[in-house]
Amino acid sequence: MATRAGFTHDPTGEHHDGMPTYIWRLAPEGLMTRRQLSAKGLRPGGQDVAAQVLRGAQSARLYRVDLARPKFALTDAKMAAVRTAARSRQRCAGPCGRTDLGYIPRQAAPCWGVCWDCIDNPPVPHDRQGATP
Repeated sequence: MATRAGFTHDPTGEHHDGMPTYIWRLAPEGLMTRRQLSAKGLRPGGQDVAAQVLRGAQSARLYRVDLARPKFALTDAKMAAVRTAARSRQRCAGPCGRTDLGYIPRQAAPCWGVCWDCIDNPPVPHDRQGATP
């Protein structure tokens, strides 16, 4: 096991639970991170992690390039669906219905898709004849 400035080089995975481990920027050819694959128009495609690189306390997973698959194409219909989903997360589900709010979480209490103004000032309930109680 070779060590350089606190980094461990373990290509056999003997000291890292079977995971081949390399020093930052010294991984062999044919292995790339998810971001590196994405920059080349590829994705891991369901393969298992082949190795890892360590840099201090940080680690990055490495995938085999020969098993990577092309990225999915973003069609016009998919892009429209993404825009619709993003727009729905920018509209208050409360009584104000504002759309200039940025991102509103749909499943996080206390929001549940409602802006802070609607949470702080809930609407006054009306009875059936329209008079306030």
